[in-house]
Amino acid sequence: MAVFLRTVVTKVGPEAGDLLSEGVLILFADGAPPELAEISVLHAVAEGPSPEGPGPGAEIRIGELSAILTGVGSMAWQKVREIGHVVINFNGEDKTERPGELCASAVNSGELIAALSSGAEIVIAE
Repeated sequence: MAVFLRTVVTKVGPEAGDLLSEGVLILFADGAPPELAEISVLHAVAEGPSPEGPGPGAEIRIGELSAILTGVGSMAWQKVREIGHVVINFNGEDKTERPGELCASAVNSGELIAALSSGAEIVIAE
């Protein structure tokens, strides 16, 4: 199994739940500016990110929750590597709306919110 990124949730911003309920996860590495941290899930990288990013078909696991990447924006992996930031939209689309976005298969928003707690592991692999 090729691991592109393994990271651990350190904090869920107080306003992140609103976006998560719509199936949108904003990841930012620890140390994000406060105004961005409020809407983001902060994380600390445990492995990676790999030089080459994932493509459609790779799996993203958040704790026990699993989804399949369906679309990868042209700048998404570069942002992960440079600043630990990416937007993951669980909408099942094969084309991203923004270059810094990943799209993944739809998940239950309640399960997504429940899976994202401090200490939860997020893994993108194939």
